[in-house]
Amino acid sequence: MSARGRLWLFLAGAAVFAALFATACFSLPPFGTAHHPYGERAVRAALGHHTANVIASVNFDLRAFDTLGEETILFAAVLGAVVLLRQTADEERRRPAPAVVRPRVRRFALPMLPLAMLVGLYVIAHGQISPGGGFQGGVVTATALHLLYIGADYRALERVRPIPLYEIGDTVGEAAYVVTGLGAVLAGSAFLANILPLGTFATLSSGGTVILLNAAVGIEVTSGIVVLLAQFLDQAVEIGHAHDSGNDGKERM
Repeated sequence: MSARGRLWLFLAGAAVFAALFATACFSLPPFGTAHHPYGERAVRAALGHHTANVIASVNFDLRAFDTLGEETILFAAVLGAVVLLRQTADEERRRPAPAVVRPRVRRFALPMLPLAMLVGLYVIAHGQISPGGGFQGGVVTATALHLLYIGADYRALERVRPIPLYEIGDTVGEAAYVVTGLGAVLAGSAFLANILPLGTFATLSSGGTVILLNAAVGIEVTSGIVVLLAQFLDQAVEIGHAHDSGNDGKERM
């Protein structure tokens, strides 16, 4: 198709989208109204399934299939980064020199690492009870690990970050979400239906399948972010063209 044809195709699709979007906007209830039918139904459904965090109920119960799509987007992005940023034949891996870290940075970053990881794991584990969950806690946990890169150097990070294990974790998290949904089908219900015992309200055992789906997302997001950052950091710190001799690989903090 020519560039002119692609332009007309885009304009036609954009016009249809604009018309539908405008129609939807005009059908919205007026601002400031006290009537929120979706919110009322979401709160009622969350309480009915013993999920204190209504957002978690929406993500992993009412719209669990949508969340599978969001998780898969991250999974595909990580997979694409691994494929595109892999070491090629004309590149070589250099061992980076020890980083020069300012004492103030080291004194702050290293004590914060276990604290930040604990906060991330707490946010994941309590996703069905309080604000947070697998997506938020996964990002916190994954980035907390990289405080070692800031407070020490890249070699120290590599020693505690076995990438193959995190690649497996990324796959396991994605697969666990799908398997949980298929388990509901085998039990005679709909895909990703909440079929497990709902437990006691506002406890770690509450929410039924919300617990499993939230944990699966936490594993996938944590592992995926670690693998994603590893690809970019490898390119920035260790991997370079074989004929490039001007880069000594030294890190500075």
